This record gives sequence, C-alpha cells and structure tokens, in this order.
Amino acid sequence: MSGQRVNVKGVWSNADFPMSQAVIEPDGKRVHLTGQVGWTEEFEVIGPDNAGKQTHAAIDNIEMVLASLGGTIEDVVSTTMYYVRDEDLDTIQEARRTRFSFNAGPAVTGVKVAALVDAALLVELTVVAVIPHRKFKSPSTQAT
Repeated sequence: MSGQRVNVKGVWSNADFPMSQAVIEPDGKRVHLTGQVGWTEEFEVIGPDNAGKQTHAAIDNIEMVLASLGGTIEDVVSTTMYYVRDEDLDTIQEARRTRFSFNAGPAVTGVKVAALVDAALLVELTVVAVIPHRKFKSPSTQAT
C-alpha cells in the first residue's frame, strides 16, 4: 500500500467501493498518468457500448504504464473518473471494486461529461501514483 489512507467519521463514505477521503502521499516518485481509456494500442475501442469492459481495459493500461516504472495499482493515490452515462456508473464502480484493493483505495473524484475524445468511449480514468524509491525504474534505463 502506498501512502496513508484517511477516512474521517462524520464525513460521507462509501464502503461499497475502494476509496479514501484523503491519501497522505508517501516518499517516492510521483507519477501522473495520461487519462486511460478502453483503447487497444491501435486505438480500437474495447467493448463498444460496454462501460465495464472499457473500465477494465483502462485499468489494464494503467497497470502496464505503472509496471513499466516498477509500480502497481496499489501505488495509485488519486483517481479522476470521467463517465458519459449515468446508467453506467454502477458497472464502472463494479469494475473498480474488482481491481482496486479496499485497503488501498485511492482518493476518487467522479465527473460526468457530455463526451470523451472518441464517441464510442464511455469512461476515462486519470490517476496519480507514488512509486516507492526502492521499486521505481527510471524510464531512461528502459528500452522503448
């Protein structure tokens, strides 16, 4: 688990999905990821009209980027979730529940938007992670 998670009594909370009211950033390398969506490497939409599949695909992409730097999904301290349709929110949250640990849930913000960059996309996840120094792999030492 990366960082100390804080949930304060008297402030709303949702025990149905992994999230924290605040995360105290640990020592490490802060990494800001570009918003990830359900695209393949060739920009093909994974799961058109299926927010669950798109959420899983976005998280797969997040995990690949973090792994290239020595990190894991457990290092995510903040997530901003952009979604297009209200009726997809439960499906998106269910996908998040299966991928993020309840003990290491990041701070989360959800934003409903009119559309994303591709009309077939239904969800986008933007995360900030803090990868501990001992695990961090510099991109300058990696082949691209």
